Amino acid sequence: MEQIPLENSFRAVEFAENPEPRVPCVLLVDTSTSMHGPRIDELNKGLQSYRDELLADPLASKRVEVAIVTFGGRVTRLVEFVTADHFNPPRLDVIGGTPMGEAINTAIDMVEERKKSYREHGIAYYRPWIFMITDGEPNDHWKPIVSRVKNGEAQKAFSFFAVGVEGANMEILHQISVRKPLWLLGTKFRELFSWLSNSQQAVSRSTPGDEVPLTDPTSGPTGWASV
Repeated sequence: MEQIPLENSFRAVEFAENPEPRVPCVLLVDTSTSMHGPRIDELNKGLQSYRDELLADPLASKRVEVAIVTFGGRVTRLVEFVTADHFNPPRLDVIGGTPMGEAINTAIDMVEERKKSYREHGIAYYRPWIFMITDGEPNDHWKPIVSRVKNGEAQKAFSFFAVGVEGANMEILHQISVRKPLWLLGTKFRELFSWLSNSQQAVSRSTPGDEVPLTDPTSGPTGWASV
């Protein structure tokens, strides 16, 4: 008798218990040493508030899926895709350099793997997000990733967002990202994650394939970014 791989069996149960359409998002987080101090502290607080806000929305808690990839010294698939109601933000610590190119490649690979799993189990899904936060510049071979990001955006395979914390090389982020990269105002990570949560809640209430207008993160009292 043919044996079903354990992971596939787990996915089958997971999707049978929750067949809701999915809103997948990879958080691509720079944890290099330059993020030490208040930056990493506020980032960790922001992740907690992000989870709390998603959990407060019954529909989003079942539809929004979160994964975390860190790049500090090395690239780590820290959290594989889980729905918000099963997401427990890990405590992030800083170490090492900034292998950004490898990290973006890893995030795109994870998105492709997850979409394949959705298709295999008949789960509808919204366009995945890859949301990168960095305060530095890559110390690896990042240029080959540019075409992969731009091709993915052109094919609507995912939406790539880049946020620069003070010290980020915005020139490089402009080369990588189709969307204009945003500057984070100070350490407004909680405001950033509140915007991200609200945006994903809005997407989760729409029909897969619909374009959902996003609130401008650079305006109003809750604005957290500048261009």
